[in-house]
Amino acid sequence: MENTILLHKITSEELQEMIREIVRSELDAFRQKTGQSDPDVLLTRSEASEFLKISLTTLWNWTKSGKIAAYGAGNRVYYKKNKLLESLRAFRYK
Repeated sequence: MENTILLHKITSEELQEMIREIVRSELDAFRQKTGQSDPDVLLTRSEASEFLKISLTTLWNWTKSGKIAAYGAGNRVYYKKNKLLESLRAFRYK
């Protein structure tokens, strides 16, 4: 009887909310484990091109044309991971 789940006097809304909470918890744990918990993670040019699966030339062209945002620190260029994802979503819906 250990593997038996009994639902007694629970509404469908309560069950849905319980499931949502469990999914949120598992998703948060997954994000922390994979390093995706910080939305402002900075990527180098190489990391950004690898993340987007494009060449460095394409990355440079997209940056120059304003399709994706780049951030500078000294003479280095970085890309925010969450901004890259937003740009990809924008490409998809154009």
